[in-house]
Amino acid sequence: MRVIDGSDGGGQILRSSLTLSALTGEPVRIEHIRGSRPTPGLKPQHLAAVETIAAVCDATVEGAAIESEELVFEPGDLTPGEYSVDVGTAGSITLVFETLLPLAVALDGPLSVTVTGGTDVKWSPTMAHYQHVKLPLCRRFGLFAAVEEQRAGFYPRGGGEATLHLAPSDPDPIAIPERGELQGVRVYSTESADLAGANVAARQATAAVPDLDVPTTERVVRTVDSPCAGSAVCVRLDYAETTAGFDTLGEPGKPAEDVGKVAATEATEFREHAASPVVDEHTADQLALLLALCGGELRIPRVTPHVETNVSVMQAFGYEVRVAEHDAGAILSA
Repeated sequence: MRVIDGSDGGGQILRSSLTLSALTGEPVRIEHIRGSRPTPGLKPQHLAAVETIAAVCDATVEGAAIESEELVFEPGDLTPGEYSVDVGTAGSITLVFETLLPLAVALDGPLSVTVTGGTDVKWSPTMAHYQHVKLPLCRRFGLFAAVEEQRAGFYPRGGGEATLHLAPSDPDPIAIPERGELQGVRVYSTESADLAGANVAARQATAAVPDLDVPTTERVVRTVDSPCAGSAVCVRLDYAETTAGFDTLGEPGKPAEDVGKVAATEATEFREHAASPVVDEHTADQLALLLALCGGELRIPRVTPHVETNVSVMQAFGYEVRVAEHDAGAILSA
C-alpha cells in the first residue's frame, strides 16, 4: 500500500493520490490530509471527490468523514456510467471534476458525473476557465472531455450544478514547444441575476480586455440564475500553438471594473513573461498529472507549491515527472 504524507499541502495531494490509486489499482493511505491548512482534514468538496471516485472504481474506503485527517482507499475496477454527488456547500465543482478527469485514459465506456456545489468559488478554477481554457487543451491532445453547466453557484450558498462527460481516450504526449504568435483575446463574464441591474458582467468584461494590440475575438456576457449573488470573469489568450487563461471573482464592495482589471493585468504579465511560458500557472498545475500519464514537456511560468506537491505525489507512485527552474520560468516534463 502506498503511503502519502499530506502534511505539506492541501487538497491537491488528496485528489492526485485518489486519481493515481484508481488508475494503477494500488491501495493508498493518505496521512495528515491538508496538513498545511489552518483547518486540516477533509472538507465537503474533498469528501465529495472521495465518494464519487470511490463509486466509479468500486473502492473500499476508510476515514471518509468531514475533518478526517487520514484516509485509506482500496480501488476496484472502473465502471463507466452516470453518477451524481452533492457537495452540500459552495465547495468547488471543478475540483471534484479534477479528481475524475484523468480517468478517461482508462475507461472502456462513457462516464458522466453531475456535481452540485459551487461553480465559481475561491481557490479553484472558475467554470469559464475550465470550459474554455483547460478542457480545450485536453481535447487538443486527445483526451475527450466536456462540461455542461446547468446552474451557476457562488459562495456562500453554492447550489450550482454541472456535469462532466468523459469518453475513453488515448491522449498523445502533452508537448507544446512554443506558444507562437498571440492571435486574439476572448472574455467570458458572468453575473448573478440580482446584479444585472448594475451591469456587473458588462463592466467586468470591458475592464478585462488587456491592452495587447490584438483583436477581441469573443466577448460573452452572461446573466445567470443563482441561489446567491456573485460574479466572475475569465480572459483567454489565444496563441498559434496554445491557450492561457486568467480568471477573477467578484467580491462584495469591489467595483466590477477592478475585478476585470485584475484579469487583464494577469494576462498582460503572462504575455510579457521573460520565459514565454506556454500555459498559465494554474493550467500548469492542472495538466501535471495528465503529463505524467501521457508524457510530454511544458514551459511553465514558475514552480508553484501546487506543482511541487503534485509532482511529489506522482513520483511516489513511480512516475518519472521532473520540474526544473529554467531561465525566468520552469520546465515540467515526463
